[in-house]
Amino acid sequence: MKTPKSIEPLVRDGLVDEVLRPLKSGKEAAVYVVLSEGEIRCAKVYKEVNQRGFHKQAQYQEGRKVRNSRQARAMEKNTRFGRKQQEEVWQNAEVDALYRLAAAGVRVPQPYNFVEGVLLMELVTDEHGSAAPRLNDLELSREQALEYHGLLIKEVVRMLCAGLVHGDLSEYNILVDANGPVIIDLPQAVDAAANNNAARMLERDVDNLADYFGRFAPELLKTEYGKEIWKLYESGDLTPQVVLTGRFQGSTKVADVRSIMREINDARDEAIQRRYEHED
Repeated sequence: MKTPKSIEPLVRDGLVDEVLRPLKSGKEAAVYVVLSEGEIRCAKVYKEVNQRGFHKQAQYQEGRKVRNSRQARAMEKNTRFGRKQQEEVWQNAEVDALYRLAAAGVRVPQPYNFVEGVLLMELVTDEHGSAAPRLNDLELSREQALEYHGLLIKEVVRMLCAGLVHGDLSEYNILVDANGPVIIDLPQAVDAAANNNAARMLERDVDNLADYFGRFAPELLKTEYGKEIWKLYESGDLTPQVVLTGRFQGSTKVADVRSIMREINDARDEAIQRRYEHED
């Protein structure tokens, strides 16, 4: 097929030998099957910000690092330059997450290169060598649902131990190859330590898994892995080898509101007193 204009720089640099066929086109990107260094891989071409349907929300951007203060100011003001910088940060987030998670042993496509908005990475295939199906395209038995759910909960834990939360995990961005689930689509991944929304996002990711696999194994609908995982993470007890129960015991201690308000008022009075003493 004719080489898409966006992939031409990779062809010139010798990173792509040939574009074989389109694989899929979604809100965020178009994906092509390519021949690269003698292997069949895929090239993910990010769409321009004005062509994409997914609106980047501030909750995903929180905690992401930018190169300098000029870039940060432009992004805050939403100037043309700022929007371009936002797009770069958005794309780089997925590239960085893939390298980070692959190094941590999480089952994600192996990244190879990122050039001018095109991510060259592993093509995940089934046992026949064809592109692997998405999880939502499969009909599962109860046993398969329990097995895949268990594997994915372990992947969520491994991701969090590497400092990341997917942020949009569902049956639509999980592929299934001959060895089980593979997690894809990570531009919205957030830094667990730097993003105040991370706990809620993690719980939502885990609830999405329970809702989907609960169609085939209803007992999963009663589990609370998200809360359990985050509690262990906050306490510093989360490891990839942790044994989870799916149950969560929240705090039953009732807050002493009167005592808290008394402390607040005392602190306020002390601050006022110090100010008067300073003025005197």
